Amino acid sequence: MMAENSYKDMVVLFDFDGVIADTEPLYTKFWNVEGMKYFGTENFGIKIKGQTFKHLSGYFTSKDDLEKAMHDIDEFERNMPYDLVPGVWDFLVELKEAGIPTAIVTSSHNKKMENAWRAHPGLKEMVTAVLTSEDFSKSKPDPECFIKAMERLGGRPERTIVFEDSLHGIQAGRDSGAYVVGLSTTFPAEQITPLCDHVIPDFTGFTLDTLTRIPSTH
Repeated sequence: MMAENSYKDMVVLFDFDGVIADTEPLYTKFWNVEGMKYFGTENFGIKIKGQTFKHLSGYFTSKDDLEKAMHDIDEFERNMPYDLVPGVWDFLVELKEAGIPTAIVTSSHNKKMENAWRAHPGLKEMVTAVLTSEDFSKSKPDPECFIKAMERLGGRPERTIVFEDSLHGIQAGRDSGAYVVGLSTTFPAEQITPLCDHVIPDFTGFTLDTLTRIPSTH
């Protein structure tokens, strides 16, 4: 159980979409449309959750289609709302005040994240570090991104907590050796519960004390 040890050597890592920002339903709709447009594939948005655009570009066989899709996503991300997941701001504040190293670890690129920082001034300063797709070469479900975040923050896998929502992200967190808390913002709780150490709907009422007291299911 997390409560057995002090949280002072803890490192906490957050995915962004579906964990910090409640954007995953928007992305699902967007990529479902793009998937039908370019590949004739249904439910494409669900299949590619948590993967970088660099990885997604491998689906395209036409350079023109890839350029059009890049334009589509740039426009979408520039204009989309970046509503925060309920309770996450208060939780970030508590972690910062406790001096716990934190990082946002996202498959998004820097250009997209600049849109998020504009929507929420001060959000970037709430965490110790931000790692984007420019900082790692492999896409989730590979654990590289979380391992690099641990290294940057001086964390150990057994004392690292990862908050994730996508199946690829959850798998990356587990394979990094971290304790994974899944958010049921993208997939139903019953689907992700067997894959996680703990599942929450959002951060409403979720505190540092809550985190240190939740048991592992594995």
